[in-house]
Amino acid sequence: MQRTVPITGRVLYLSDDPEKIDRQLAGHPIDLDAAQPLRNNVSTDEITPTTIMLVYDERLGRYPYVGFKAGDRLPIPEEAIREGGFAVTVAGKRYGKGSSRESSPLAELSAGIRLIIAESFERIYLQNCDNIGILTSTDFTLLDKITSGEAIPIEAFLEGRDAVTQEIIRHGGLLAYSKSRQWPRAESVQGRESAGESLTLVEKIIQRHLHPEFSDSQRGEGIFVAADWRFSHDYFTGMCAHLIHNAFGDSVSLDRPERIIAFQDHLVLASESHPHVTKGLLPGVANLASGHDQFIQRYPVKSHGVLKEASGSEGICHALMAERYALPGEVVVGTDSHTPHSGALGCFAFGAGATDIANSWVTGYIRCKKPETLRIELEGELQPGVTAKDIVLHLLKQEPIKSGGAIGLVFEYGGQAVRKMSIDERATLTNMVAEMGGLTGIVEPDEVTQAFLRERRGIDFEIEDWMRSDPGADYRETLSLDISELGPMLASPGDPGNGLQAGELKKLVPIDIAYGGSCTAGKRDDFDCYHEVLAWGLKHGLRIPEHTRFYLQFGTLDVKQYCEEQGYLNTFEKMGVTLIMPGCGACANCGPGASIHEDQVTISAINRNFPGRSGPGSVWLASPYTVAASALLGRIGTFSDVMKIPDQKEEQEKRKS
Repeated sequence: MQRTVPITGRVLYLSDDPEKIDRQLAGHPIDLDAAQPLRNNVSTDEITPTTIMLVYDERLGRYPYVGFKAGDRLPIPEEAIREGGFAVTVAGKRYGKGSSRESSPLAELSAGIRLIIAESFERIYLQNCDNIGILTSTDFTLLDKITSGEAIPIEAFLEGRDAVTQEIIRHGGLLAYSKSRQWPRAESVQGRESAGESLTLVEKIIQRHLHPEFSDSQRGEGIFVAADWRFSHDYFTGMCAHLIHNAFGDSVSLDRPERIIAFQDHLVLASESHPHVTKGLLPGVANLASGHDQFIQRYPVKSHGVLKEASGSEGICHALMAERYALPGEVVVGTDSHTPHSGALGCFAFGAGATDIANSWVTGYIRCKKPETLRIELEGELQPGVTAKDIVLHLLKQEPIKSGGAIGLVFEYGGQAVRKMSIDERATLTNMVAEMGGLTGIVEPDEVTQAFLRERRGIDFEIEDWMRSDPGADYRETLSLDISELGPMLASPGDPGNGLQAGELKKLVPIDIAYGGSCTAGKRDDFDCYHEVLAWGLKHGLRIPEHTRFYLQFGTLDVKQYCEEQGYLNTFEKMGVTLIMPGCGACANCGPGASIHEDQVTISAINRNFPGRSGPGSVWLASPYTVAASALLGRIGTFSDVMKIPDQKEEQEKRKS
């Protein structure tokens, strides 16, 4: 007899029309046709804004969709979903974009949502739903069956899913599935390459880390790989610990605890965060910090904590992984979507939800699909004032990437331009694969990688012959891009995919805040850019306008030390820049540099600008060069615009005379 799933409760259509949301919340049902247009690109920042992610249990059920934006409003208040009796959520393309936060599906589940139907889902969000028992589907015909009271066969939610995922769904979640299996010691895994087969670099890394049961797996199938490094940060360390103790008992031991790292970086500046202070959220932050501290005190894991002599931390997790730990050929996983940062060193690095990471702590293995790879060949020379960030913003606006066609893919970067890039710039390319929906980004290790490891970490690393993709490796597609003609890019507020050339901006956009920092833009090379612009401005008598504040946040203490050694701090001080110690800060709406009012405009070098991501105001994305230039201009503009100012002043003086 087929198992069926009864779904009782109302259907919530996440329409782009706020009045249609109002109608549903008032108790008046609508159907799919009436709900059009559905919202695309609903981000986890909208499902659960960072300011409510201070608990990791059923209390999250008060909050789903409080940051959801329809039109120009946030129409869904606290408790509306639970009190409205909703059991099904319906949305458009790329549902669950952005952060890997498992808080989002957990909030939905805790509010009574049992099924989410969307045109497409982001990889991490979908996997998080599977892990905690929320059903998902892209089949909109289920809606008629649900509204007529018909129970749905479980097979309806297994179609198109790989065998591992099907078993996880049948078990009701990952940890229940995990407890039913035996796990060989991860450190003993000795994978192999298939003889005579041409493989990509990521496929080779997977083969060397593959759980033996999955040795014959094909692309697109679910697998488990032994992870070399597993990390969490302060938002999720307590949640991960809570999950493993609930599932495996208080006496559970961890696999290779010396290979587990706990970072405090996301919440370390909460005491300087406007929403956290004014809304009385600091006790919640303390609760998360306590859960984090209890874990590192209980288990012999590595940790990077808060600074004793100042606010801030030792560094952002992704940046520290590249500076201290990750090596070519390794598997790195963490509780953050920007874990692919370390792919710049030639490792297989990707983000996962709290349940996946908790399971990896106990078993040593992390789940993923055996991926397909998109090869991106970058040729030519970047123009002055153009960086890897501009390349990413250009890629983000391309079809099919913008519409979700790259979800779950590996982005393998190569070509003459990539080989000339520093590791810091390569890290921008791999880090922001998260925004493109990919599984990870990777660059083959080379002499630049060796120099980075030698100079930054004192390691003489030998690149083995296998650490490159084979000639004839099978790619889904190869995308070639001549970057010679690429100019400075922007992404207009709302989504990183809203890309446009800075020269295409049709109006002057005054700014209140310029912000440089985050894992994407708090590296040494990024500070070279900030300083180059400001030093040029200082030399030519320019100053940051009074109506604009410029914040720069170091990604790690190593970056701060580098800036001190280079003499950058003197320039920053003379220009009135507000310097912030390492941490995620404004990028996570938890520190100086975030907007306070809806009418404030920010230009930022962070990686995403979803509604509410960095405060209630609007956020434009740009490269470090463009952010610093905009700070000097007091409006959105480029370094070349700044360099025209002295000539314009001279021309004006000539006209006067």
